[in-house]
Amino acid sequence: MGEAVEFYPSNGVSGINNHNDSGKINDESHIKCGWYEEVIDDNLKWSFALNGVLHKGTSQYQDIVLLDTKHFGKALVIDGKMQSAEVDEFIYHECLIHPPLLCHPNPKTIFIMGGGEGSAAREALRHNSIEKVVMCDIDQEVVDFCRRYLTVNQEAFRNKKLNLVINDAKAELERRNEKFDIIVGDLADPVEGGPCYQLYTKSFYERILKPKLNVNGIFVTQAGPAGIFTHKEVFSSIYNTIKQVFKYVVAYAAHVPSFADTWGWVMASDQPFSIIADEIDKKIDKRIDGELLYLNGASFISSTTMNKSVSLSLLHETHIYTEDDARFIHGHGVAYHN
Repeated sequence: MGEAVEFYPSNGVSGINNHNDSGKINDESHIKCGWYEEVIDDNLKWSFALNGVLHKGTSQYQDIVLLDTKHFGKALVIDGKMQSAEVDEFIYHECLIHPPLLCHPNPKTIFIMGGGEGSAAREALRHNSIEKVVMCDIDQEVVDFCRRYLTVNQEAFRNKKLNLVINDAKAELERRNEKFDIIVGDLADPVEGGPCYQLYTKSFYERILKPKLNVNGIFVTQAGPAGIFTHKEVFSSIYNTIKQVFKYVVAYAAHVPSFADTWGWVMASDQPFSIIADEIDKKIDKRIDGELLYLNGASFISSTTMNKSVSLSLLHETHIYTEDDARFIHGHGVAYHN
């Protein structure tokens, strides 16, 4: 999603811009009612009405805003980009977590890179085979206010199977001797000056992440916008980069209304995937506590079928993420402003 976070009063006057020259949010964002506006691209904006602003601040790593929106409920915005909205976050998190766990024969351990809001951990803990979930987020402030405000995840944060770690995911994986059945990239989008782009590189996948997977291990990551006009920003490149490291790679996508776009994920392993709708449905019934709201076998299979334009881009993409040659979506992180 976009770069600037702007708040406009409900009478339509657009004179309030709550970013100063450094891109940080000013106190004017404490308004009772107005509009949130996000710059998706140079000539495109996305806005929706607010009930108010629940939290705003700048941590060591990121600009953070928690909004109370009229249409999408509570919404988490980091570095000017919508990360999660209360009414439809289940689409993103079900697609991120359940496909790799359902494709694994018996997942017991999972390492989540990022995921500070707790929703990815919540979905993983619904699987009855899971014995341990390590959630590693770099930003204590994000974790703290999500635990306070996102009540839907409070039970997950209290679960004894959850091991919450505040650290850089790369450093945490490097220091641990254990391996995991599933590793999840629930990271912020790669933006210039953001904290995460190095966790999308070939060297990270190859030297640090893959050696931490058990036999039959599966890696999955969110991979940015996957729409007809946006999939070349990072989605096709992340897919191609992962193809250089793993034998079997599956890209899939779904529309997330609060993102105003189709979103992409990439799942990978050195073991082939068995993706059969009836088998997935049986595993959902057997393994998962409660009903899923979005995902079933048929919908997952359909999500792996891309339109012609995206399919051709994935087929012909040549760019590989490296520390010196990264792609970024529109926007900038705190380090860029500093």
